[in-house]
Amino acid sequence: MEAPQTPQDALHLGALASQNASATRHLYSRLELSNGKRQKLEGVFEDAVMKRRFEAEYAAVQTLPEALAAKQPSKQPLRKTAAKAGGPARKAPKLLEAGPGASPAASKANGDEPTISTTTVPQSMSLTVRGSQAIQQVKPEWHPPWKLMRVISGHLGWVRSLAVEPGNKWFASGAGDRTIKIWDLATGSLRLTLTGHISTVRGLAVSPRHPYLFSCGEDKMVKCWDLETNKVIRHYHGHLSGVYTLALHPTLDVLVTGGRDGVARVWDMRTRSNIHVLSGHTGTVTDVECQEADPQVITASLDSTVRLWDLAAGKAMGVLTHHKKGVRALAVHPTEFTFASGSSGSIKQWKCPEGAFMQNFEGHNAIINTMSVNSNNVFFSGGDNGSMSFWDWKSGHRFQSFETTAQPGSLDAESGIMSSTFDRSGLRLITGEADKTIKIWKPDEKASEETHPIQWTPTLAQRKF
Repeated sequence: MEAPQTPQDALHLGALASQNASATRHLYSRLELSNGKRQKLEGVFEDAVMKRRFEAEYAAVQTLPEALAAKQPSKQPLRKTAAKAGGPARKAPKLLEAGPGASPAASKANGDEPTISTTTVPQSMSLTVRGSQAIQQVKPEWHPPWKLMRVISGHLGWVRSLAVEPGNKWFASGAGDRTIKIWDLATGSLRLTLTGHISTVRGLAVSPRHPYLFSCGEDKMVKCWDLETNKVIRHYHGHLSGVYTLALHPTLDVLVTGGRDGVARVWDMRTRSNIHVLSGHTGTVTDVECQEADPQVITASLDSTVRLWDLAAGKAMGVLTHHKKGVRALAVHPTEFTFASGSSGSIKQWKCPEGAFMQNFEGHNAIINTMSVNSNNVFFSGGDNGSMSFWDWKSGHRFQSFETTAQPGSLDAESGIMSSTFDRSGLRLITGEADKTIKIWKPDEKASEETHPIQWTPTLAQRKF
């Protein structure tokens, strides 16, 4: 422990402090500042002692180490002076001063002549500086308008589900009258009626590799029909409430179903075993889509989310929470790695596999019950109020919208589009409606770009979340 200081030590410290203070005053009194600019401290010390102290104090930071100096950008003059270049001085363009909103007076105030920049804006510039170059919208592809081709009657309830067989010769429909009907696609004639469900048939799928038709309904039942005998050969038990949707995996013998109990179940098609229970949604699972690559299962729910699932692990890969209301419909592009989700007044497009947001489809202000997309990039959305919209898939441009054709004697409340699907060629759209009919739509062969030009103006609205 140090001994307490004596009065003599205190006097010595006071003398040192006074000496340092006078040296500081002497130093700064000799510095002449002109125009408020800083001056270098080189050569300002007449006192050799002060000069040595200064050099010793800042010797470590006066020069960069070789390792750091090598990483520094090479110092090149921004402009060549008249003496060095042998000609008039050339001012380097300044992006901010020469950009929109900069005045020549501001440039002159900084001692520079006003210049106009002709250089391209670097990629690393912020969006505010890059301006209109930040987002460039794709011009939509021209599509012919669609028109009604045929109306098929026969069901006694809302047509809630549709499925086209791989050969494109017939399609199946399921309705609120608890029946499944098989229709000839070319003529619209009824081929067969399957009975067995005791409540509304909500989902249908035809296997591309087996003679099987799968159906699900509000009676909690999932059935497998043998199309050679037209009888049920398998039941899949497990859902606790109505089963609202089902989908077949394109390459595996796997069936995925979803319903009001808020879970999606993955079934082995042949053994009827429940492989996975995809739990996580807090509301009704309204739609399920399967694809060959990850995410192999996509589910939509009334809890306003879309979930992407890892089929091998049976766990969620991601959750899309951008929708504000319940998501009722999904549509996966047949050839591209993109899909869309629809809720009340909102349709959003996503990119696989991570579920990156791509764009909004703006304008269909209705409860979106069903969506479909074909390989020609025609995207269809059907509303609960009977409204129909046709879009260009890549640009998000709506090229046609109208109300469905009401059947004579039907009520206004029976004008909803409940289900939809394109046939295998993509040239026929089949819709199941609340007026108990099935309507088939086709493109107008007489239309051309001259008779029906694209009504399109660029907008940034699609880029909003």
